[in-house]
Amino acid sequence: MDWRKEWFEFDDVAFLNVAGQGPLPRVSVRAVQLALEWKKFPHQLPDSTYFELPNRIRASVARLIGGRAEEVALTTGASGGLAAVAAGIDWKPDDEVLMARGEFPAHFATWIPLDAAHRLKMKIIAPRGRFVTADDFLAHIGPWTRLVSASLVRFDDGARLDAARVAAAVHAAGGYLLLDASQCVGAMPIDVAALGADFVVAAGYKWLLSPYGTGFFWARGELIEQMRVGPFYWMAFEGAERFHSLSIGPWKLAPGARRWDAPETGNFLNLAAMDASLEFLLRVGVETVWEHNRRLIEEMLERLPLDRCALASPPDATARGPYACVAARRPEKIAALYEKLREAKVIVSLREGALRVAPHLFNTARDIDRLLRVLAV
Repeated sequence: MDWRKEWFEFDDVAFLNVAGQGPLPRVSVRAVQLALEWKKFPHQLPDSTYFELPNRIRASVARLIGGRAEEVALTTGASGGLAAVAAGIDWKPDDEVLMARGEFPAHFATWIPLDAAHRLKMKIIAPRGRFVTADDFLAHIGPWTRLVSASLVRFDDGARLDAARVAAAVHAAGGYLLLDASQCVGAMPIDVAALGADFVVAAGYKWLLSPYGTGFFWARGELIEQMRVGPFYWMAFEGAERFHSLSIGPWKLAPGARRWDAPETGNFLNLAAMDASLEFLLRVGVETVWEHNRRLIEEMLERLPLDRCALASPPDATARGPYACVAARRPEKIAALYEKLREAKVIVSLREGALRVAPHLFNTARDIDRLLRVLAV
């Protein structure tokens, strides 16, 4: 099936940068337009939408990752979920949080302040090979390990973590596994139970094809009530949906993960689009996106001009996420190559000395041809 008609035309642009920004499908743009009408004519906005819209998104996220809707909080990005874990666990000064060198900065921004306050110890591990693997974490997990904070798919090289192995090891040590799924959820089949995850965070503006300022936090159900509760958005009170009698209580926290919802969860301009995008992805099927990307990336790698370029992602497809990275043979040439691609209207990301090529269903083999023609000259 030709899915390209589900998006607006990119004109004469080969957009291969969903790992940077996922474009809104047509159905999501229409949802935003309806949300604008709600603000233009507020009398058209039903009170029920304040809860029905967020709850539909929880249910869609749960279907995408194999969790339960009550385990999902709606955030403004991956950082919101990281902050919830940082605030929710009763840390001891000797607790260790393991992270890999070169991890996405949101992880460092979360754990550095706690390390500086001597509430825990942040431990940065270096990969023994070119790419971070489960073995690198396993070599450092010990009796003081309280949490492994890692990306399921790395932003810098597309390497995919064998999360189940890490989970087994950290659980045996009495710790938890937090996975950042920003660079794969919506484009790669995910089952949180099979991964062994305790927490999953994700931004919505990449593979979930949602606006910037959206995301989710998933927490394993049995951990939710064990975690510390800080200030929370008032819609997490039981009975908050009773708009006509809010001031009489009862002032009791509702069960489930919505206690970590970002304030103003009924953000219609953002969430209407996110709701439509998630429904679209579920209709299409994540497996469809995964297989489509796999074919395009394999074609790119088979025809890569090796005299000029080199693969900067794991060569084994089972160790990669939904995209791949390519480097110039001469590192000093990579920035110029990136600009050359932009001049040719081939849009990729430049990350950590490599070009990140991230296609989606609107891309075809002709986009890969166009990329390779520029790389070969």
